[in-house]
Amino acid sequence: MPAQSILMSIFTLALLLPVMYRRHQRRTGAAPAAFNHRRGRLVVMAMASIVLVGMLGGTAMATDGDRDGSKTGTNIENVLPAGTAPGDAVSTLAGQTEKNRVSINITWLMLGGILVLFMQAGFALVETGFTRAKNAAHTMMMNLVIFALGVAGWFICGYALMFGAVDQGGLLGLTPLGSAWHIGSWNVLAHSGFLLGGVAYDVSVLGFFFFQLVFMDATATIPTGAMAERWKFSSFCIWGLFASMLLYPIFGNWVWGGGWLSQLGAQGPKLGHGYLDFAGSSVVHAMGGVAAFWGAKILGPRIGKFAKDGTARAIPGHHLPMALLGTFILLVGWMGFNGGSTFAGTDLRLTVVITNTIISSAFGCLAAMCVMWRVFGKPDPSMTANGLLAGLVAITAPCAFVAPWAAAVIGVVAGILVVAAVVWVERKAKVDDPVGAVAVHGANGIWGVLALGLFADGSYGGGLNGVNGAVKGLFYGDGGQFLVQAIGATVCVVFCSLMTIAFFTILKNTTGMRVPAEVEVAGLDLHEMGALAYPDFLEAQGPVFYPVDESSPLMADLSPPTGASIREEVGS
Repeated sequence: MPAQSILMSIFTLALLLPVMYRRHQRRTGAAPAAFNHRRGRLVVMAMASIVLVGMLGGTAMATDGDRDGSKTGTNIENVLPAGTAPGDAVSTLAGQTEKNRVSINITWLMLGGILVLFMQAGFALVETGFTRAKNAAHTMMMNLVIFALGVAGWFICGYALMFGAVDQGGLLGLTPLGSAWHIGSWNVLAHSGFLLGGVAYDVSVLGFFFFQLVFMDATATIPTGAMAERWKFSSFCIWGLFASMLLYPIFGNWVWGGGWLSQLGAQGPKLGHGYLDFAGSSVVHAMGGVAAFWGAKILGPRIGKFAKDGTARAIPGHHLPMALLGTFILLVGWMGFNGGSTFAGTDLRLTVVITNTIISSAFGCLAAMCVMWRVFGKPDPSMTANGLLAGLVAITAPCAFVAPWAAAVIGVVAGILVVAAVVWVERKAKVDDPVGAVAVHGANGIWGVLALGLFADGSYGGGLNGVNGAVKGLFYGDGGQFLVQAIGATVCVVFCSLMTIAFFTILKNTTGMRVPAEVEVAGLDLHEMGALAYPDFLEAQGPVFYPVDESSPLMADLSPPTGASIREEVGS
């Protein structure tokens, strides 16, 4: 008899011994043995010993578990109904395999979307840390509410205009909700899936809706940093709806929704694979950066930012650790931003995407730090953080198409470019951008799409936009791809400029964009939000509530508020 059977028999006997012993006592009329007597204790010890031996023996003799995972999940009876005919088994298993593949892809998409959603916290911390304490609640509130406004606008019509005709059936089981508007054979704009009604009430559509929603929210958030500390909150709310319902969806459709820019490789001039932007250097970041530039330009600089001769003055942010923590959060979220844009957990190119993203961010960080150290004498923390973000923005478009060495080069250029762009925006364009959003997102978003046209090495992208063969850039023999990238970047800047100039000009001349000067000097928290971010620290903050330049003509009729006067206002 096998040892395992013997041990199991002993174990079973040990369990039956108490019952057999009590039955023996009843038959013989013997008094029950008290377990506090010597004989009772011996019986208990013997039983415990046998049970222990049985347990240890059973464990030692048990069949080994599935230590390498080769046996787990291989029982086909779990997916084949009882009595399935042999001829039906193949199709049944094939269907289940396809369902599993799509499920893996949708799960990866959801994970990426959740990471991108958390980037909203990163944006909030960066922008609030780089601005002054008296506006902290207002800046945080904009970053919170832009999410809600974005969801509303995207739900109402944003998704329908951008992705109503998109076909992702191969990866996500997602089929078009309807045909797009066309001029000839050129796709101009989608128009299906408003309010997610009808056939849009579908698991794959809702998954894609969520993932693309958080990208749109990133675009809408970018101008809040450039326009912080003087933007009227009601005006900001109108911007949130405009960005999510019209501005972002239209250009996004042209690139990601099957629109005419993406068709330039399959028809017309047949340039490369058409305009490509893997995860949004232009669709998300350049759009946000260009909007930030014109919004800040039309809104005007903060009081005291520029001297009478036009010289820019530094207005330090109140919390560098907060801003640097936000930068780290954005770095982590960017793994979902770029990695999730494969749309497929089964696409192992995602490892290249994520690694390239990390490499570019690191080299962008170091390049900006070294430039600041060399030119200005100190490794400025805020610019170093912006260098890291610039590397992330620049690699977002080409991350799937380039080798790691190219990602490092792209990051170095981004780190240098962000410093140069910050200087140009402030000293030449005379635009007051407290957080450097125009340089980080605008300039490096354009650099990112151009870098794709230079460094794409032909390792990935076969069949994209209906064009056979992998994507190659100028340095690998396809000048057409670089040309179409330049065309797409130009369209992005021109379209976004025209739309935002018109929007902000109309807004300024109707509802107004800027808070009154006395509100700006006192801080937006109390007057706009009705609450101070730091009510206990008014006395300690001191000059943060005073005008930056008391000699300015704007300050003539303004008396500097004090901690006591602001507390009195709070009390009333």
